[in-house]
Amino acid sequence: MCGIVGVLGEHEAAPILVEALKRLEYRGYDSAGIATVNDGALGRRRAVGKLVNLSDLLVHDPLPGKSGIGHTRWATHGVPSVTNAHPHQAGPVAVVHNGIVENYRELRAELAEHGVDFVTETDTETVALMAAHYLNTGLPPVEAAFKTIDRLEGAFALAFLFDGQDDLIVAARKGSPLAIGHGDGEMYVGSDAIALAPLTDRITYLEEGDRAVLTRTSLEIRNEAGELANRETRRIKMDVTRADKAGHKHFMAKEIAEQPVVVAEAIRSYLPTGGDEVILPGDLDFTKLDRLTMVACGTAFYACLTAKYWFEQLAKMPVEVDIASEFRYREPPIPGRTAALFVSQSGETADTLAALRYCEGKADKIVSVINVPESSIARESDVALPIHAGVEIGVASTKAFTCQLSVLLMLALKAAADRGTLTDEEIADHAAALRGLPTALNTALDQNHAIRTSAQRLSEARDVLFLGRGLMYPLAMEGALKLKEISYIHAEGYASGELKHGPIALIDKQMPVVVMAPRDAVFDKTVSNMQEVMARKGKVILVSDDDGIAEAGDGVWSTIRMPHVHPSLAPILYSVPAQLLAYHTAVAKGTDVDQPRNLAKSVTVE
Repeated sequence: MCGIVGVLGEHEAAPILVEALKRLEYRGYDSAGIATVNDGALGRRRAVGKLVNLSDLLVHDPLPGKSGIGHTRWATHGVPSVTNAHPHQAGPVAVVHNGIVENYRELRAELAEHGVDFVTETDTETVALMAAHYLNTGLPPVEAAFKTIDRLEGAFALAFLFDGQDDLIVAARKGSPLAIGHGDGEMYVGSDAIALAPLTDRITYLEEGDRAVLTRTSLEIRNEAGELANRETRRIKMDVTRADKAGHKHFMAKEIAEQPVVVAEAIRSYLPTGGDEVILPGDLDFTKLDRLTMVACGTAFYACLTAKYWFEQLAKMPVEVDIASEFRYREPPIPGRTAALFVSQSGETADTLAALRYCEGKADKIVSVINVPESSIARESDVALPIHAGVEIGVASTKAFTCQLSVLLMLALKAAADRGTLTDEEIADHAAALRGLPTALNTALDQNHAIRTSAQRLSEARDVLFLGRGLMYPLAMEGALKLKEISYIHAEGYASGELKHGPIALIDKQMPVVVMAPRDAVFDKTVSNMQEVMARKGKVILVSDDDGIAEAGDGVWSTIRMPHVHPSLAPILYSVPAQLLAYHTAVAKGTDVDQPRNLAKSVTVE
């Protein structure tokens, strides 16, 4: 979940490294640091907290050198501190690392036998000390780095910088992503292309087990077996990697506001103008499949739970949904004629990628729904379906979620068409509704002021419940997650019918309850549960359309009015008030909306 960068350039490295780290700060912001080689000597600077603290340090204590590595940290081993911050240095070698070295205790014990002392609580220090140990035995830098890499177990992306070597970086990946950037007489390394976008548009992605030797004019890549490997160099689209707030106070606010545009782009990509047939960028025939297994983490998991309703109701296709971190350890059997579908914004989520690899050779088809077409999950899938959300910087996912839902709904319509479970007229009806969705999203965004007023009240709560039935049930859980993530208010999402099976014991006059209830087939049931809350003096925030508010709005604490849409689109539309409630609540509480405590955007460790 940390971010790493490296540069072999013609200009001072420190400002380039810091600027690249700014584009990776979504991966972690517990501490940051850089190391450079200047006149043959290693130097480093590190600071606790966000990257601005490192920037301030470098103003007062500059670090010269045109070769360097940098790191922004999400703490795994050891508390955030200067001592535990990367880069870690052991004599003539400095290392930055994203991942977890699982066998670091055994390596520590081995190094201790050689009289090596440790000064940090981190697993990464072991990597630096092991490389230094091999250098002390007489191995040259590249061989010392390779031998160290061979000893490591776990997941890692690594970059090594050496004293006396101002034209050398050694990099490696196993389980964590790493990209190499090609410049004119310069070379770069980064956790993803976003970090390198201002520097180059030519990118080589390392494959699993690769290690690379970089100089300013050359790149040599070897696979895990030590054989020379020819990896494709690709050009990335620079506009895809732009990341600015565009006048908004927070990235999250910007990304919420972008949803009508990016959802429209996703819809156009799969539903070409003038047609009702869903067109996929790959071969996927649902007549050859009997069931679907969907796997994801966090917000993407809730997108899968929503899609389960769509696939089962529209395509009559049995669906199993699993949390990625549990899936492979459960070792589920994968019967024949099963497609395994994986959803990940980054395409690098460690648990989801591990689950995908578990399904390789077992599932008939590996399908992914991703936002980064060049990601590991996309590259290892038979069919990769981009969601076209554009870069998402805010840690709490917003536009990626609605684009995931949109693509999954269109995939369910494709399954229904293949399997003949919907008529042509019904499919045309859904297609027409989808094309009208961006307009409905704009209308929902117009409720920003009313939502902010409700959020001001919500910001005083200690606990909040979210309720929903049917397609609104996964969204209730997603709404609770958003509120927890950025406002730090304890919140839980429940199926409305489950209220009286336990959670109703929590209801009192201090408990706000957000009820997601479009006027649909289960509306009356949801309203009955809402009345049970109000009878116990719970404070209800009702999110519904005009018909729903007219029928059930009497006596509620506040209402949030949504436009009427086709029932299948409701969870996409109602994502907007769920996101804005969380956003405005967090703003009212003064929390860090874009970089909430203890979280990182891309979870690349188990």
